[in-house]
Formats: sequence, C-alpha cells, structure tokens
Amino acid sequence: MRASIAASLLFYAAALTSLCSAQSAQQVKRTPHGVRLKGKSPFYLSLPAEFTITPAAEGLQRVRFMAKSPDGRIFVTTMHDLSDNSEGAVYILDGFDEQRGRFARVMPYLTDLHNPNSIAFFQDAQGQTWFYLALTDRLVRYKFVGGEERPTSHPEVLATYPAHGLSYKYGGWHLSRTIAFGPGDKLYVTVGSSCNACDEKEEIRATLSVMDVNGKNPRIVARGLRNAVGMRFVGDTLFLTNMGADHLGDDVPDDPMFSLSPGALKQGNLDLGWPHCYYSGGKAKTDARVGLGKSRRDCQAAPDSFAFFGAHSSPLGLDYFGDDSSSPMLKEHFLVALHGASNKKLDRGYRVVSVDAHGQVQDLVTGFIKSGLVRGRPCDILKLSENSFLLSDDTANVIYYVRAK
Repeated sequence: MRASIAASLLFYAAALTSLCSAQSAQQVKRTPHGVRLKGKSPFYLSLPAEFTITPAAEGLQRVRFMAKSPDGRIFVTTMHDLSDNSEGAVYILDGFDEQRGRFARVMPYLTDLHNPNSIAFFQDAQGQTWFYLALTDRLVRYKFVGGEERPTSHPEVLATYPAHGLSYKYGGWHLSRTIAFGPGDKLYVTVGSSCNACDEKEEIRATLSVMDVNGKNPRIVARGLRNAVGMRFVGDTLFLTNMGADHLGDDVPDDPMFSLSPGALKQGNLDLGWPHCYYSGGKAKTDARVGLGKSRRDCQAAPDSFAFFGAHSSPLGLDYFGDDSSSPMLKEHFLVALHGASNKKLDRGYRVVSVDAHGQVQDLVTGFIKSGLVRGRPCDILKLSENSFLLSDDTANVIYYVRAK
C-alpha cells in the first residue's frame, strides 16, 4: 500500500515538474521584433511575444545610466565616447508619450563632465531634494528644483576619487563610479579597480563605501569588487553586479551578482575576493596566477554569489520588479543589462536577462549581436511601471521603451 502511494506521489511530482517546465519554456519563448533606428538599417531584437520594444530617445552619445526625478522626468548620463574625457553630459528626457513610446524632448542639463556615470535623487530630512552625480574624479550634489532645465545651485563636492584615466601608470581601467541610497539615509558608492588583477595602491579602489548623505563619515564596507557597476537596494538588502578578471580564458570566471544583507553591510569587513579569488559556479576559488596575498589566506571566506552570468558577460545596470507586476518574466524578478564581451567571437552577454528570487537566470531580450555584427550593447535598466522599463544602449546611442502588453 505504502509503495503504491509513494509511486503515485512520484508520478504526480513528475507531472507537476513537467508542467512547470513547460510553462517556464513558454514564458521564455522569444519572437523577433523589428527595430528601426535613425540612419541605420532595420534589424530584429528577440523578446517574448507579449512584449513590445520601441526607440524612446535617440542620438545620445554613449548613453549610460538613468534616474527618474521627483517631477516625473527622466535624467540620463552620457560619456560621449570610450575615452577618458570631459565631454560627458546629463540630459533630461521629457514629454513621454506612452502610446508612441517616445519622449518629445531631449535637453542638456549639465555638460563638459568627466565621464559621468551614476545619478540619483534624494530628499533629506529637511525636505530638500538633491541631485547626485558620480564622476570619475568626484561625487557631487546639486540642490534640485522641480521643473528646472539647468541647475539653479552650485555643486557640493562630497568625495573625491582617483582621477587617473585609461593611461594611469597602474593601468587606469575603470572610470565609472556608482551610487545608491540605502536604509538609514546612507549613500553607498562603488569605485572600480585600476587594473585587471593586482594589489591596489589606492585604498578606495575596488571597494564599496558608505557615507552620510552630505558626504560625512565615509568608510569602506566591502573590498574585492573588481568593477561593481550596477547597484539596487530591495528592502534592506543590497544587490550589485560585478565583473571577473580577464586573464583566465574565455570561459572563466563567472561575472557574479551579489546580495549583501544589512548585517553584512553593518559589519563592514566584507571581502568579495578579487584579485586573489575568482568565481565559478557561484563559488569563490583561488586564482593560482595571482596567488594569495598577505591579507588573504584562502578564498573560503568570500560569500557565494546570489546569481552569476557567463564569463565576460559584463553585467552593468539592474532594476527590480515587485509582486505588483502581472508579467511572469518581471514579477519578483531582477532585470540585468549584460553589456557583452569585448571579444565579439565569444557571443557572450549582449542581452537583457531576468533573475528570479533563487538566482536563476533567463534571457529576456537578445539580438544585440548576430554573426559578429553588434547592433547595440545594453547598459542600464530603469523601471517605469509594474510592466514596463527603459533600456539604455551605449553603442547604438538609444534608449528603448519596453513593456508587457
């Protein structure tokens, strides 16, 4: 009798697994969606059939990261080109037409900037709204007035960072800095490494730091982040993307995504492994080519990653959709922009993926590279509503509007 019941349970479990798998397969099935950009040949991006994608703003030179202002406009940074320059800008996207999926106006807010990357808005305890801007060499904020088309105040410098660019004697490398506001009115900042794999000469490199919203009381809370560009708080937990080193071949290491708990952030001595460790299968492993340093005896203390992407996928911006979304591909999922490998032959990254609560990764938008031809490189995700988002592409110089029907 027991054997019969057990067999029945196994049968129903197998049937349920098969049904879930079938539903999952239906959810991730993608169909070609035609895209037309000004001055370029038409091409196709693949998305689930229930999604639409349209170019919402075009002609922005190396468009990077986005933020929604309190008055409902979209602010976006551009870095102009791939060089270390002071020709970057912040633009305002205004007059969004949801039916057409396009912005009516694109206007400059700030110009002549040193590689602007991450931006954010924050209202302090006194009710003053601030616009925060992370540049390569410094972090600044401006008093923000709703409706303004240019800053009406002078910038306050909250922190300074290594200004060395791509020709820096230790390698230069990562020019971007990323900001995010967390619980307790704290401001978190990541600074990329100066090299592929080295013991840094400057303490702030390859770290996550925290400070008061006015820049006071800064301290480093995590090290070993080679280039953590995307950051979002969900509740009290910080989720961030990171990039692994480039010297271990085409298929190693993973590019990890981490979840850092409030307790871990408060403790303030997190070590995510780089440069002596790399990630594979979500686990930290010793990099034999670098060897363990004096400050690290092994890699076992480094936490497992929350999720991971293929080597050289280059994850950048991310955003989170809560339980108010009606789309199975969005509801309680992260969306992550994978910028893509510089070696196009790898065909790695160049897509937008969804990540569920268990760290499982599925493709959402693909087609940015085909047969070695690059049509674009995803950069940032900004949630607009429970079923729609903006996607920046810093190679095609476009911002897409994507929504579930």
